[in-house]
Amino acid sequence: MTAVHFTPELVENPVGAYVGLRTRSGLGHAVLPGLNTPVRLVTRHEDVRAALTEPRLARNRTTITDSEMPDPQAELPASGLEGIPEEYAQYFSGHLALFDGDEHTRRRNPLTRAFTARRVAALRPFVEKTAGELISDLARAEQADLLGEFAYPLSTAVICALVGVDAADQDRVCGWIRDFVYGDGSRLRAGLGGVVEYTKDLVARRRTEPADDLVSALLADGGTTDDEIVTVFFLLINTGITPPALFLAHAVLALLDHPDQLELLRTEPELLGRAVPELLRYVTLVRVGATLYATEDFAFAGTRLKKGEAVTVALFAADHDPAAYDTPERLDVTREFGRTDSHLAFGHGPHYCIGAALGRLVTGVVLEELLVRRPAAPELAVDRADVRFGHWPGGGFHLLSLPVTL
Repeated sequence: MTAVHFTPELVENPVGAYVGLRTRSGLGHAVLPGLNTPVRLVTRHEDVRAALTEPRLARNRTTITDSEMPDPQAELPASGLEGIPEEYAQYFSGHLALFDGDEHTRRRNPLTRAFTARRVAALRPFVEKTAGELISDLARAEQADLLGEFAYPLSTAVICALVGVDAADQDRVCGWIRDFVYGDGSRLRAGLGGVVEYTKDLVARRRTEPADDLVSALLADGGTTDDEIVTVFFLLINTGITPPALFLAHAVLALLDHPDQLELLRTEPELLGRAVPELLRYVTLVRVGATLYATEDFAFAGTRLKKGEAVTVALFAADHDPAAYDTPERLDVTREFGRTDSHLAFGHGPHYCIGAALGRLVTGVVLEELLVRRPAAPELAVDRADVRFGHWPGGGFHLLSLPVTL
């Protein structure tokens, strides 16, 4: 059957091409934006959950030998880290998403043990204070970019506080992170070097003077080497800044696009507990998940997969599956999810997002500080048609800025 060629616009359309793929008896082929090699795209909610816990679907392609199946990941552009000093390369090869099985468990468990509910909850006053200060500063301007001037700085500050960057050093370290992650690229190397050297020094200090932070917890646990702790910091920088910042901007835009739901949330703040998971589901910022590879020939979701064949989960499609949600295309801040969130915005299974609890906390604080407590809600400072979007090859579709008046 002919593969569906996705454009960025199709990827972000909760109905569109997903309906046809969902109604097929097996897994359809799809060519994702910017790529040429088709993948088996999993779109049904039930099948996506199954794929994310299927041990015969691996993330590390190099472990699958004797297969000539094409790899769409090989078409993705380079990481953007060309020219980075070789001694720093090791800190980007230990990303948890790249490992499977026992090695993934070994690397993830110490971080899971350190990422306690108590540690996340203890960050609430810091998040509230930082968000409040940023909002106050932006409110004095005629116009503000809610993504670049609020969401990015907030997410960066939260990661620094979580890791244990001393208060006196936070501006300096956050500046390095900004240069590395979302600057114009001119100071990328300097930002990278600053973060690495600071983290090494922080590890040495926390070894003799522990504090109530993630670095101290990892040292006390003993399951992570010093170099792996530096890798953890970069893992948190890569996954805990840009995706959360973009989600916060998209969540606010979703509410501005649905003024009835925004007004309901402002008049009934107790709905925040439902609005957070609903916005996570509705936005599902990571529209297409990591590529998985069949480790052997086997049948999955009504399709015979060949060893080495690429399978990709469409998280956005799954979170808008009418078999899983009533009227999923509608944003509904009163939607009930039960005791556990059923959405897949944070993934599922062994690679479920470690920072999910922190993401929920920050989202709740932002919605309360920005949309509920203020006398008036933000308004778009440009026409809706002029809000700018970009996309990542393979499926990411995201805001470039969100101009608002406060």
